[in-house]
Amino acid sequence: TTLVGYLTASFMLSSLTSRYILEQQTIETIWTILPAIILIFLALPSLRLLYLLDEVGMSCLLTIKATGNQWYWGYEYSDFKGMEFDSYMLPEDTLEKGQYRLLEVDRRMVVPTKTDVRMLITYNDVIHSWAVPSLGVKVDAIPGRLNQTSFM
Repeated sequence: TTLVGYLTASFMLSSLTSRYILEQQTIETIWTILPAIILIFLALPSLRLLYLLDEVGMSCLLTIKATGNQWYWGYEYSDFKGMEFDSYMLPEDTLEKGQYRLLEVDRRMVVPTKTDVRMLITYNDVIHSWAVPSLGVKVDAIPGRLNQTSFM
C-alpha cells in the first residue's frame, strides 16, 4: 500500500510527464487505490477479532502445560510443585476390547469438573496437535510459539 501510494503521488506531482502516460491516469489511480482502501477496511476489524479470540481470561483456576515430544506428551500442573508426568500411547497388542487404537494412553491427564482450565501447549522436537474432541479443543504446537487455550 505504501509503495503504490508513493508511486501514485510521485506521478501526480511530478512535472516530468508525458502525454502518453497521462491518457488514462485517473482511472488507473482509482482502480489501484480503491481496492487497497477496501482491503484495509476489511482487514482491520478482522485482525482485531482474531487477537481478541486468542486472548485467554485471567480467571483460570488451573494451569496445565502440555509438551509434545515425538512419541509422547508430557504434562505439568504448574499450580502444584512436582506434579508432572509423561503420557505414552498404548501398543496395539495391549489394547482391550472397547479401547481406541492410537488414542489410549498409559497415564491420562485429569482435570476437575466445572473449573476454568488454561492449557499451555508447546513442543520439544516435531510439530504436534493437542486435541480433545469432546471438549471442542484443538491447539497446534507451532515452532517458536507457546500456544494457549482454555476450557471448562
